[in-house]
Amino acid sequence: MRIGVDVGGTNTDAVLVEASTIRESIKMPTTRDVGDGIVNAIAHVIEAGGVTPSDIEVVSIGTTHFTNAFVQRRSLDRVGAIRVALPASSALPPLTDWPSDLCAQIGDNHIMVRGGYQYDGRINSELDEDAIIAAAKNFKDKGIDSIAISGLFAPVNDAMERRTEELIRQTFPESTITLSSGIGRIGLLERENAGIMNASLASLARSTVSGFKNALRTLGITAPFYVSQNDGTLMSADFVEQYPVLTFASGPTNSMRGAAYLSGIKEAIVADIGGTTTDIGVLNGGFPRESSIMVDIGGVKTNFRMPDVLAIGLGGGSIVSFKDGDVQIGPQSVGYEITQKSLVFGGDTLTATDIAVAAGYADIGDPSLVSHLPAEQVEAAVAKIHLMLEDSVDRMKTSRADVPLILVGGGSVLINRDISGVSEIVRDPNAGVANAIGASIAMVSGEVDRVYSYETMGRDAALEAATTQANTQAIEAGAHPGSLSIADIEELPLAYMPGGAVRLRVKVVGELQTAGAN
Repeated sequence: MRIGVDVGGTNTDAVLVEASTIRESIKMPTTRDVGDGIVNAIAHVIEAGGVTPSDIEVVSIGTTHFTNAFVQRRSLDRVGAIRVALPASSALPPLTDWPSDLCAQIGDNHIMVRGGYQYDGRINSELDEDAIIAAAKNFKDKGIDSIAISGLFAPVNDAMERRTEELIRQTFPESTITLSSGIGRIGLLERENAGIMNASLASLARSTVSGFKNALRTLGITAPFYVSQNDGTLMSADFVEQYPVLTFASGPTNSMRGAAYLSGIKEAIVADIGGTTTDIGVLNGGFPRESSIMVDIGGVKTNFRMPDVLAIGLGGGSIVSFKDGDVQIGPQSVGYEITQKSLVFGGDTLTATDIAVAAGYADIGDPSLVSHLPAEQVEAAVAKIHLMLEDSVDRMKTSRADVPLILVGGGSVLINRDISGVSEIVRDPNAGVANAIGASIAMVSGEVDRVYSYETMGRDAALEAATTQANTQAIEAGAHPGSLSIADIEELPLAYMPGGAVRLRVKVVGELQTAGAN
């Protein structure tokens, strides 16, 4: 018996799932206090499902809380950044190319010290431990207790990052420390950015997790809870406090995983149409396709894993206007105020939902309130809505072949016509809460991304070593050992490096091990 919750900017969705069957679901407005919205949504599905809090084995929560905080520059900690890489990389210091308003929020407090490794794990230069201790004392004197550590080729060998953490804790035990090797991939600046970004969310992570715990305690739920991360898998509450950035873009990911679950289709394009935007992604093997390029978050370039998602300004609350014979849809939206501002609800703002109702294919609100709309304008708006989605689907495809399109989200009622390049349009009665379903059925993962010398150890031995390490990570994260399987293997030969160097990434997934698991 599981409960899945997805906390969005407009709505908080919850589902009660028992033995892969969706027993109850609810979509409720997100409250100013996130915990209140979670309590209301979970209380509803428990009561409607006729179960008790003690029946619940696992609660899985997806949230946009951390993404919104970073993008909106709110509730961020001041950060002390330590780069272990000299004499390399001195030309571009930490926070290079960060937006000035963001630097003002977290402060430009950084130090670069000797240390780091080469691509194959050999020492590049010895760690300057005295400089680390001095930096810790400096941060402590300034009252900066959130510290990000990044080392040269740390994903290959993280020993110096861990030694730096050890030295800081001896001097500044109350500090919160982020190691870049636990987040990003090969590529110092982008990985360092991800570490600093994560460190800036440390206090918010603790308060948010505490809020989730209090919400469940209020409901009398003692089952463990997990938070969904942006690869469609789960992480424990403790891990969230340590690495909150891994929740970035988990909302669209949950929707895609929910779409795969509801449709039974593992290779498709998914369009999650909400109140303000439509997020379009690709399913590969039932999991979201990862972005292969650097991702810009709030004006900061990072290289930690993110789903490949295209967001467009189309949603149920998108404002519709006409000028000089042209129709404009979005990107402005009435958002969560749709039930007050849309015409069909007695408001005075023409929205995409009003267009769908006026066209006769959506049964929402009072249709008589949009009966005055000119037929030619309604037709033009309907055509524009479908054209926007069609163009976006085409941008996400990797071949000319037609592919299935799965529609999820409350705004999926906007689509009722064929889409060019699509073999079939699939939608499920529970599509409106696909994000919460995705959270409820999420698995647990382990991933290794490092450089191996195939000439030295051989390809088979390298694959075995990476898989074993990924399996260990997944089990430590809560996966049932007997359920582990390889989800993805990526091999990238590094032609400019000696020794048959290959960047190898192995990802495994497994079912969450609950109290009732065998």
